[in-house]
Amino acid sequence: MFIDTAYAMGQAGGGAASGSGGGFTAFIPLILMFVVFYFLLIRPQQKKAKEHKSMIAGLRVGDKIITGGGIYGEIMAIDESFATVEISKEVNIKINRGSIAALIGGNDSALPHKDKKKKE
Repeated sequence: MFIDTAYAMGQAGGGAASGSGGGFTAFIPLILMFVVFYFLLIRPQQKKAKEHKSMIAGLRVGDKIITGGGIYGEIMAIDESFATVEISKEVNIKINRGSIAALIGGNDSALPHKDKKKKE
């Protein structure tokens, strides 16, 4: 009986050694999932963040913008951290540059409130 137990224990150890090669193949689906997530989620998000950062860096006085909260306006003054935005005639607000969501247009596109009465 002792020999049968020892023999069985020896076989289990040999079987475990051959099964260690199968452990790497178990990680292949995880690696493939990470690759898919990288190309479908992570990479496009990094590209969008890079474009937003370059848009924020290129802002100038007179640009028409929309904030993350949905406020449309024109940049009247800008510094490293903040921008003063005119949202209505003689109504200015000071916002963080990072809260600017999109650039609507440059100096040539007009919002309805601005220079129409002055030009007529």
